[in-house]
Amino acid sequence: MSQPRRLALLLAVATVALYLPVAWFSFCVYDDSLYITENPTVQAGVTWVGLKYAFTTLAVCNWHPLTLVSHMIDCGVFGLNPAGPHLENALIHAANVVLLFALLLRLTSLRPDASARQANKIWLATFIAALFAWHPMHVESVAWISERKDVLSTFFALLALLNYAKYVQENSRRNFWWSLVCFALGLMAKPMLVTLPCVLLLLDFWPLQRISNFRAAAALVREKIPFFLISAAASVVTFLAQSQSASNAVVSTVLVPLHYRLKNAPVAGAEYLCKTFWPAKLAIFYPLPEHIPAAQVAAAVTALVCFSFVALWLHRARPYLLTGWLWFVGMLVPVIGLVQVGGAQIADRYNYLPSVGIFIIVTFAALDLAARWKISGKILGALAAVILFACLVTTEKQIWHWQNSETLFRHALAVTTDNDIVRNNFGVALEQEGRLAEAAEQYRAAARLEPDRYQGHHNLANALDRLGRHAEALAEHRVAVQIAPEVQFLHHCLGLSLLAAGQTNAALAEFSAAAKLDAHYPWPHVEMAKIYLRAGRDAEAVEELRAAVRIAPNDVGILSYTALVLAANENAAVRNGRSAFALAAKANVLTSGSRPDVLDALGVACAELGKFDEAQMAAQQALEVATALKLNKTEPIRQRLELYKNHQPWRQSFLATNPPAEN
Repeated sequence: MSQPRRLALLLAVATVALYLPVAWFSFCVYDDSLYITENPTVQAGVTWVGLKYAFTTLAVCNWHPLTLVSHMIDCGVFGLNPAGPHLENALIHAANVVLLFALLLRLTSLRPDASARQANKIWLATFIAALFAWHPMHVESVAWISERKDVLSTFFALLALLNYAKYVQENSRRNFWWSLVCFALGLMAKPMLVTLPCVLLLLDFWPLQRISNFRAAAALVREKIPFFLISAAASVVTFLAQSQSASNAVVSTVLVPLHYRLKNAPVAGAEYLCKTFWPAKLAIFYPLPEHIPAAQVAAAVTALVCFSFVALWLHRARPYLLTGWLWFVGMLVPVIGLVQVGGAQIADRYNYLPSVGIFIIVTFAALDLAARWKISGKILGALAAVILFACLVTTEKQIWHWQNSETLFRHALAVTTDNDIVRNNFGVALEQEGRLAEAAEQYRAAARLEPDRYQGHHNLANALDRLGRHAEALAEHRVAVQIAPEVQFLHHCLGLSLLAAGQTNAALAEFSAAAKLDAHYPWPHVEMAKIYLRAGRDAEAVEELRAAVRIAPNDVGILSYTALVLAANENAAVRNGRSAFALAAKANVLTSGSRPDVLDALGVACAELGKFDEAQMAAQQALEVATALKLNKTEPIRQRLELYKNHQPWRQSFLATNPPAEN
C-alpha cells in the first residue's frame, strides 16, 4: 500500500475512533424530532409516499430531499435506534476527510507554488485533512443526527471539487459534468453550497493557475454558468421554503432591522474566524445579542478588511492567501445573517466546509515562514503534532457534551447568556424525562428572556396543563396566541385548554380559527367533531372527521377514530359500515396489525357489516396484541367480542365519551 493510501486510511480510522462514543448517544430534542422522532413519514422508511414527501415538502425550513431520504433509509434499517444514524454521520465525516486529503493531493500536484515544492506535499495534505477531521467546531456537524445534511452535502461538494480538478488536469468533459451532478446532489442535501461555483473560480486562480488575464477570467466565468444557474434555482427554492415554513424561519426586517444585520454580519464573520483559531465556549445555539457595541463592530470590520487587504496585496507572491480567505468568507455569505434565518448569531455547523480555507492559509503560511526563518522540518512537525493533539483533546471533550439533550443544553447555558432557545429546549428534554416542575421553570425563564416570543409561553402552558395548574396554563395559552395569532397550533392548544375549562363555545371558535389558518392541519377538525358529537350534532361531526381524513389520509389515529364513529354510532343516519371498514382496514395495513385500538375499530366495522367471524378475529387479535404490550384496559374489547359471538354489532353513544384528543 502506498504512503498516501496508508495515511488516508489512518486518518479515517482515527476519525471514526474519535467519534465512536456517539454510538451510545441519544437523539437531541432540538430538530431531531422534526426530522425523525416525530416525523411518521420519515419513520416509515423509503416508500413512494416518503419519496414524494422528501422531494416536495418545504415543511422542514429547507428543501433537502437527499437528507430526508437518508433519514428514511436509517429508519428502515435501524428503526428509532440513534446508534445507527450517529455512526453513519461519523463514517460520512471520515469519508469527507479522505476526500479532502485526495483533493489536496491532486491540487498540489498540478501547479504548486515554491513552498509546496520544497515541502512534502503528502504531509501538507495530511495536516490540513487532520485539522478538518479533528477540529472542535466540527463536532456539531457530526454528533448531531439532524446535521446529516452538513456532512452529506460536504461529501458531494468534495466529489464535485475532485471531479473539477480532474477535468482541468485531463481536459475531460465527462468529469466536468460529473462535477455539476455532484454539486446538484450536494445542494439537494443542504443548500448552503450555493457559493461553491465561486470556489471553483478561486481554484482556477490558485492552485490551478488558469486565470492569466481578464479574457481568460471571463471565459472561466462563462464555463461556470451551469453551476450558477443551479445555484440560483436552489437559492429561490430555499428562500421560499424558509419563508413559507410553519416556523417562519426567515426573520422579517421588522424583528431584525437591516441596520442591525449590517452591524452583525462583520461581527459574526469575526466570531467564526476567532473560533476557528480558538474554539472555546462552543454551544449548540448562540443567541443574537440585544445590542452590538459600536467598538465591537469597528474592530470586526477592521480585522476583516485588513485580512482582505493583505490577501489582495500578496495575491501574486502568496496566492493561497486570497484563495483560502475568499473560500472562507464566500462560503459563509449565505449564513452570515444578511438574510436572517432563525434567531442565532452564528452556528458551529456553518463553519464545517468554510474552515478549510483558513486551514489552507495556516498551513501554507507556516511553510513560507519556516522557509524564510529557516525553521527545521522537525520543529515544524512537532508544532503540527502539538496543534493536532490539542484539537483531539478539545474535540473529545466537546463530543461528550452531546451525550444527551440534558448534558448538551446544560453546557450551552454555561457558556452563553440570555439563551431562551436553549432554555426552551432544555425544558423539552426535562419534560420528556417526566421532570415537569423543572421543565416549567426553564420555560418560565425563557418567557422572561423573550416575552415577545411565543415558544416559551406555549411550552410553559403545556407543562402547567400536565401539572394540573389549568388556570395558569390557560393564561399562558392566551398570551401565546396574542403574540403569534397566525400560528394555527397555538389556537388549537388554546381551544383544548378552553375545552378543559368547560368553555365549549370559546374552544369551538379557536378550533375554527386554527382550521382556517391552515387548510392542511387536521386536528382542529377532529376536536370540532368531538364537540359536535357531544352535542348530538352527529352529521356535522362526521363532516369534520371526513375533512380530517382528507387532510391526513395516512394518520392512523384519525382513520381508526373516524371508523369507530361511522361503525358504532347509535345514530343510524350517520353510520356507514363500508366507509368504516375501508378506513379501519387502511389503518391496520399502515400499522401492520400492531395496534390494538386499530384492530378493535376494524372489528367494530366488520360487525356493522355483519361479518361477525372477521369481527371476532380482529377483536381476538386486538386482545393478543394488547396482552403482548402489557396494556390493562382491555375489558371494552372483551365486551365487544362477546357481542360478536352472539352476532350482535357494537353500538355506542358519543354524547359524553369524547375527551380532548392528544396531539
